[in-house]
Amino acid sequence: MTLSEVLPSVRQLSIIEKLKLIRILAEELEAAGDISPLEPFKTYDLPTPYNSFGAGATLMQALESADQA
Repeated sequence: MTLSEVLPSVRQLSIIEKLKLIRILAEELEAAGDISPLEPFKTYDLPTPYNSFGAGATLMQALESADQA
């Protein structure tokens, strides 16, 4: 069975059932063990754009340059 075959049925589920499905799939992925190098209950630092002053202006310049190219 492929994702394109399952997706129409999944879309007909209620919100609660979709959330349950997400949890079931997440638990199965977590149980697979080798899918993620992340360790359970460990805190990881993720870089974010917060307090990266000037990042927005730099991104806008990059977008404008890409539009002109």
